[in-house]
Amino acid sequence: MKPTRLCLSCGNAFVPLPHVPHQRYCSMDACQRARRRDWQNHRLRIDSDYRDNQARAQARWRAGHSGYWREYRDAHPAYRERNSSLQRTRNARRTFKPIAKMDVIGLPRPLGSGFYVMCHADDAGAAKMDAWTVHIAVLSAPAAPRI
Repeated sequence: MKPTRLCLSCGNAFVPLPHVPHQRYCSMDACQRARRRDWQNHRLRIDSDYRDNQARAQARWRAGHSGYWREYRDAHPAYRERNSSLQRTRNARRTFKPIAKMDVIGLPRPLGSGFYVMCHADDAGAAKMDAWTVHIAVLSAPAAPRI
């Protein structure tokens, strides 16, 4: 009788292949997908070259398929509605501060000269792609209050 092992994915017993002495996953398709996914996640954590290569490959794909998600949302209205509903729920939980992609700070002093990102105030506090970068030049400092 050949020794059996338990699959790390499904937990079922299996007989390892003779040419794969350290086999830890059975040969079911779902378990092999889990094995590849686990390998890739491990590789992304430990190998910066692999991580950089994956990021470049994904960027190339996105550049070549720029309308993919727009077309997907158009073709799958249930997905779009579910996503919108979940975003509204997340927004409702965050009523205490605005949603932004980068850090949001309270201004302890008036704005100085520099570049700022500006977006429409009616966007419910969500920073999106329709924001503008503007340059604000302060021409004179605010006058000190008179006592």
